[in-house]
Amino acid sequence: MKKVLIIGANKGIGYETAKQLLQNGYYVFLGSRKLENGSAAVEKLKAEGLNNVEAIQLDVTDDESVKTARIELGKKTEVLDILINNAGISGGEHQNSLEYSVDSIKEVFETNFYGPIRVTQAFIDLMRKSSEPRIVNVSSGSDSQTVASDKTSPFYLYKATGYQSSKTDLNMYTINLAFDLWETNFKVNSVCPGFTSTNINNHQVTGTVEDAAERVIKYALIDDDGPSGKFFCEADFPNSECPW
Repeated sequence: MKKVLIIGANKGIGYETAKQLLQNGYYVFLGSRKLENGSAAVEKLKAEGLNNVEAIQLDVTDDESVKTARIELGKKTEVLDILINNAGISGGEHQNSLEYSVDSIKEVFETNFYGPIRVTQAFIDLMRKSSEPRIVNVSSGSDSQTVASDKTSPFYLYKATGYQSSKTDLNMYTINLAFDLWETNFKVNSVCPGFTSTNINNHQVTGTVEDAAERVIKYALIDDDGPSGKFFCEADFPNSECPW
């Protein structure tokens, strides 16, 4: 049975991704910043008959937490097949480039950019033992520099200095990571799950976590002929074809 670690999986897209992978026969380690929240999510899944799941305490902004999580996971499995870096924060509203503080930007980057790097570097040894290792970094269509600078785009007016910058950097890390693993059987990609109703946007949009999870899982399960080092956005966005 293949093993999956999903970061930020106690709610939202991460939780639904865990649920769908469990339904398809995978064993899921559900990473959660607060263990009690992760444990509650595990009990909810088990109540639906999905038993191959357990919670792992993992705060992506804390080096010691990530190291401890690696030690604990290593006691449970010698191989990790799939890593999904899903944890993320929005950084709040009104991220004006002239007013949004450096400290606020650092806080966003700790979770959205440095977090996936910490986790990937910590767990890469377990993934090297997999026959088909896959890494998915959950990103955002809003970080496209082409779209963000296109005044004809319906998304041009959306600007978030900290959030967009962190996700753009995450996409570049994905490219570099895929390059460094090019001669291996790894597949590494960034995926935009679409505008999805979650806590990160106060449920102000209509996209479903079910659809978002399917988009993420598609690239977690790609075969050996699949792409690597790419950014994918296959969601339908309001008033526009997805241009990313």
